[in-house]
Amino acid sequence: MTTRTGVYPGTFDPITLGHMDIIRRGAKLVDRLVIGVTTNPSKNPMFTVEERMEMVKREVAGIEGEIHVVSFDSLLMDFAEREGASMIVRGLRAVADFEYEYQMAGMNQQLNDRIETVFLMADVSLQPIASRLVKEIALYGGAIRKFVSPKVEAEVAARIAVIGRKGSG
Repeated sequence: MTTRTGVYPGTFDPITLGHMDIIRRGAKLVDRLVIGVTTNPSKNPMFTVEERMEMVKREVAGIEGEIHVVSFDSLLMDFAEREGASMIVRGLRAVADFEYEYQMAGMNQQLNDRIETVFLMADVSLQPIASRLVKEIALYGGAIRKFVSPKVEAEVAARIAVIGRKGSG
């Protein structure tokens, strides 16, 4: 029997309740879900890849299914091929996401047409959540507890306290 493997890639900086929704649902679609934590220097990460991997591992620990958290710094399709994936799982929040994701899916299909891209709509209550906005809200002292788990909220607050000390000195 062949194991169906899916890859859910992202920066997860930090992991949000929206990400968790897609992970929970994506894990039901495959036998093995690989969460690919990637580097994206243009996104100006708050946490290192190692910190994000630990955060994601902790957050997904209670989700049913075979879930692996792996870092990668390569083309997504090369990573997916190495992991033996037959599908890429992507979450959609809004029409703006669809435009970008549609283009990426087309490019990825040109790179490797053996791997399908599957889009999951984020739960309506979670659609506005984006890691970039969570970080921005937190940096300006806003409450992020509606968007992330309590542990992630504490980690973001601790990181901002460090950033604040560096910036004021």
